[in-house]
Amino acid sequence: MIQKQPILSIILIVAVLLLPFLDILEVTIMEARNYITAREMLTDGHWILTTMNGEARYQKPPLPTWLTALSGMIFGIKNIWALRLPAVLMIMLLGTMLYTLSRKLTLSKQHSFLNGLIGITSFYVTLIIFEAPWDIYAHVFMLVAIYSIIQVFISERIRFKYILLTIVFIGCSILSKGPISVYALLIPFLISYSVVYRKEIHKKKWITVPIILILGLALGFSWYFYVRYVDPDIFNAITAKETGNWTSYNVRPFYYYWSFFTQSGIWTIPAFISLLYPYLKTRVSNLKMYQFTLLWTLLIVVLLSIIPEKKSRYLMPVLIPLAINAGFYIEYLIRRFKELKDKRETIPVYFSFGVIGLAFFNIPLVFVYLVIAEEKLNVPIVTFILLGLLSVVGVLLLKKLYQKSIKHVIVTLIVGVVLIIYSLGVLRSHNKIVNVGYSDFDDFVQYHNIESSKTIYAYQNITPEMIWSSGRKIKVINSLHDLPEGTVFYVLDCYGCRFNITTDKDINNFLYETPYPIDLNYEFPTSGNYKDRKVGYVYKLTIPK
Repeated sequence: MIQKQPILSIILIVAVLLLPFLDILEVTIMEARNYITAREMLTDGHWILTTMNGEARYQKPPLPTWLTALSGMIFGIKNIWALRLPAVLMIMLLGTMLYTLSRKLTLSKQHSFLNGLIGITSFYVTLIIFEAPWDIYAHVFMLVAIYSIIQVFISERIRFKYILLTIVFIGCSILSKGPISVYALLIPFLISYSVVYRKEIHKKKWITVPIILILGLALGFSWYFYVRYVDPDIFNAITAKETGNWTSYNVRPFYYYWSFFTQSGIWTIPAFISLLYPYLKTRVSNLKMYQFTLLWTLLIVVLLSIIPEKKSRYLMPVLIPLAINAGFYIEYLIRRFKELKDKRETIPVYFSFGVIGLAFFNIPLVFVYLVIAEEKLNVPIVTFILLGLLSVVGVLLLKKLYQKSIKHVIVTLIVGVVLIIYSLGVLRSHNKIVNVGYSDFDDFVQYHNIESSKTIYAYQNITPEMIWSSGRKIKVINSLHDLPEGTVFYVLDCYGCRFNITTDKDINNFLYETPYPIDLNYEFPTSGNYKDRKVGYVYKLTIPK
């Protein structure tokens, strides 16, 4: 099937890896902000002038939120699986475009499939759909634009269809995350491609590039222009704050990104070796394309390093050309490893895949030890079966490595990754249910038998996760004196705040019952992943007669 339907195979691998357990992880703070905005698009009609908790949120363009809101409209706005689905579709598109772009640049089907496989299984590609789901849209849309512009470059005549596609997808990228991907992915591509393939591109083709960029930027910034025109004061204030963050927030040294290849996870060592040009230049199947992807990769790292503000998730675009670059090394091993005698070449391969094989074999043993040590952990039998299979896969991987069959090593590697994800998925899903400490706003509403439209206030502080879980907008008050006239109020007080509701001088004007606990953590309080910001108490305040 892989040989006959490589694109379908990439899509199915992503589906098998991500779709079954897409909703088992807690909603992250970044996701909560985005999902609140999507919810308010549906409930309040704020599709253009986007909001979060009823207040303007112009920090992020709306395209990914539109797609998320549409998915929520179809499957339910409370359905976390549905809200994460569009981001998974982007990973499918990423793998598809890596394969298609590789084929367009004359690589074989097997080699191109390998590039797509490395891309979709890189560690941070998967993680980013939970940590910062909007980034994946910007970079994948830009990859489509890059594929289209390559079509413009290599065609014998001007292809207006691909010019239009390039403009549209540059615009889509900017409408997803601003000009980040233009800077971090497109500009390095244009420089690298012009350096390596300059003799193969007719000068007339380069004339189209400024036109494409201008029109693409105009389309992408159309939302910004509109919001700036309609709501200038708030837009300018938000823009000034966001721009200031580039030089004053999360500032890291220039070399912060130099370990970028580790973000590829299981492909870390192959990715690193693929950067060693003197070693690999005589071994790759297509030297010119290897030079292109290597230069593209390194230029992205350099350009990102120049910006003072640095975060690990900003490295996402470098994983795109790095996947192709690492693919050259893996393809060389598949083709030649059985013939290699030099230990300087074989030892890194045995070490890289051997460590993974040993890990697959030993993870079940470590897990059993942890289960015995952690009595609170409730483990279903399916998890033990899956981990048992993982040990078998570990043995098979080591066997194939010993036989120098790198192609089968890669197959068993992917199977092992699937088994790990399914083992953790089943375990997480089961323990999410048995964690009796978990309570959300639905539990609170049912307990107090209050209507869903009842206003809930927050005392001095509110986190995005709490707003999302509440299913409504929550107005923040600085003191109980700010409450409107009425008889009964529900006020959310955060856990662990320096000042809480009981210290408010106006508390004596109310009667209140034992507060209802809200704990959105799936983890137990003893876990290192337990977060106090996801804990609060709802007070029912009554004005005495």
